[in-house]
Amino acid sequence: MLFVATAVMLLASCSAPKKVPYLLDAETIPVEVLSAAQNTPDPVIMAGDLLNIEVTGANMAAMAPFNKGKYIDSEGKILNLSRTSNTYGSSGLEVSTEYYLVNADGCIEFPIVGRIKVAGLLKQQVAEKICDAIYPKYVTEKPQVDIRLMNFRVTVAGAVKTPGVYQSKNERMTFLEAISMAGDLDIKGDRENILLYRSNADGTREVHRLNLHDKDFLLSPYYVLQQNDFIYVTPNKSMRSNAWSLNPAVTSTITIVGGMSSLASLIIGIINLSK
Repeated sequence: MLFVATAVMLLASCSAPKKVPYLLDAETIPVEVLSAAQNTPDPVIMAGDLLNIEVTGANMAAMAPFNKGKYIDSEGKILNLSRTSNTYGSSGLEVSTEYYLVNADGCIEFPIVGRIKVAGLLKQQVAEKICDAIYPKYVTEKPQVDIRLMNFRVTVAGAVKTPGVYQSKNERMTFLEAISMAGDLDIKGDRENILLYRSNADGTREVHRLNLHDKDFLLSPYYVLQQNDFIYVTPNKSMRSNAWSLNPAVTSTITIVGGMSSLASLIIGIINLSK
């Protein structure tokens, strides 16, 4: 009976990993509400971004001078300059010199046109700005301008399995995608206490505390990440030493019960000897 009672106390008092699932009861969110929140905004260009810009048209010979890394030889052929790459930032990203770096003033140096302010704009707005700068001043045909953001990346640190810098190839990344890239949260990660550090195109910074248990996080403006977001998963103090641990009060109880059991055995032994 004593063993059974002790076992029950142990099972009831073990600090098992709790609150592990994400987005509890997310299936209860109305479909129309979830659909309305699924629109993914285009990234806003900011200082430090790398842009790949291509200008095309029916007359490519006329468009070639506006494409970085292209030139026209003496025979009128469009050729590419030898392509080289440099390591960009601490992420070790190999970056082609054909890309445009948005400088600290939020500008790029565009061939022939010169300095163009792009920070704070969407890609489509930048494309229109470049098109207006080229046509009709330099070409008789309205060009097609295609822009891609080449450095959409986020950093995940803290209580995750593989902290690091992760890049998106399609200029999109959700919070759950970033966590998955980092190997998911460690069992010691506090799912109700995740910090998101964000820098905006206007130079302002934000810090937000996120709760992955809350189903409404799917509707949050921070569910869809921006380039250069930094995610820090705070360790859960109650699980820091071990995911399964005994309450100190229970340990003391076990010690007392064990002592009482030993004492009872001793008394029974003495009584048997005295008979």
